[in-house]
Amino acid sequence: MTIARFVFVAVLLAATPAFADDITDAMDQARKAYQAGDLANAKQSLDMASQLVGQKNAEGFATLLPPALPGWKAEKVETAAIGAGMFGATSASRRYSSPDGKHVEVRITGDSSMVMQFAQLLANPAIAGAMGKLVRVGNQRAVQTHEGDVNMVVANKYLVSVNGSAGEDVKLSYAQAVDVAKLSKM
Repeated sequence: MTIARFVFVAVLLAATPAFADDITDAMDQARKAYQAGDLANAKQSLDMASQLVGQKNAEGFATLLPPALPGWKAEKVETAAIGAGMFGATSASRRYSSPDGKHVEVRITGDSSMVMQFAQLLANPAIAGAMGKLVRVGNQRAVQTHEGDVNMVVANKYLVSVNGSAGEDVKLSYAQAVDVAKLSKM
């Protein structure tokens, strides 16, 4: 590349604005509104940015839901992001069904103060034991209820729930298929 071309490309790149996304756009709008003294619009833009971050988290959770076990069918992943006004929660879930009509739903929930409260309960073996049978899912402590549902908290931030009409062994297998190592790094 000649020096003239290099200078031309460098000037062109410097003149090109940085690529923005909806989240940074909403934060920029909030900053501008705040600086202009428009607190109502600043809050609305921040709420929008927060909601968009929640949606992005839900999309990340969706990639961690396991594929169907052999002989089972996986349905489409559903995601949700509910703002802080409703206790806040971001989740992704998928339903799985077997040929004999049994089903399992795996849900990953985060961005919620409710998860932290559940984590405190699960951290106490006596309380967790009263909720069901303590089991290990990888290196995670989990509770398997009397109905066979599995609940575990990952990194004190995310709740993985597995429930449905299938047997407890199937529910435990689905819980073990969730990539908790990647989830804990989110």
